[in-house]
Amino acid sequence: MTTPPQPPPRAPRTVLITGAASGIGAAVAEAFAREGDRLALADRDGARLAALRERLPRTAAAVTLHTLDVADADQVRTTVDDVVRDHGGVDVLVNSAGILTEVPLVEMEPSVWDQTLDVDLRGVFLSCRYTLPHMIARGGGRIVNIASQLGQKGGEGLTHYSAAKAGVIGFTKALAREAAPRGVLVNAVAPGPVHTPLVDGLSPEWKRAKEAELPLGRFGRPEEIAPTVLLLASDPGGNLYVGQTLGPNSGDVMA
Repeated sequence: MTTPPQPPPRAPRTVLITGAASGIGAAVAEAFAREGDRLALADRDGARLAALRERLPRTAAAVTLHTLDVADADQVRTTVDDVVRDHGGVDVLVNSAGILTEVPLVEMEPSVWDQTLDVDLRGVFLSCRYTLPHMIARGGGRIVNIASQLGQKGGEGLTHYSAAKAGVIGFTKALAREAAPRGVLVNAVAPGPVHTPLVDGLSPEWKRAKEAELPLGRFGRPEEIAPTVLLLASDPGGNLYVGQTLGPNSGDVMA
């Protein structure tokens, strides 16, 4: 029996991940490392980034670490330029950086609102703003923005977070229309509640009530979200996704 010819191995991609030090970002980094890609990992927490690098699969083609506040335009621009210089470009951008606090609107200080929108929405804008021109110049790329199902349905005590994530979803759709004709596919992933340091900060009462609402009856795990990101970044698996929001959300939102 003749063995069919095997396709040539895929060349490593350069993957820039914000919010990479923990939670979904770290799980996504581990997944791309197993794929043999080059990783540029960015986060405010340099110590956690260093710890993540030590536990990454050794199959990663290369790993660079970048301490970054995604709400700071100068830092984002410099980080993207450093990644392009060190790795030759960016093939995949995953915007996973985020913050989450639980505050009723009538008690919310404007500074809390502003900080959440700065990190969770402005940070996505800035990373896309400074990465997209490099992708267009190279003829293509993939952008995956981590949103939330709360951006689709809202959540009590989370008006600021829900607004930011709804903004990410709308931003993704609009940017996808601009970028797809130029070879860059932009999509979003809107997870449901996931056991991460972000969600761990919510009150036990909120988490118990939310878990009871879920058809699956449980929160997700970061490693259950990462495969959806890989799909959107893949060829040919992600080739027809344009401006979509995929929902690994334990059934909390059924589109």
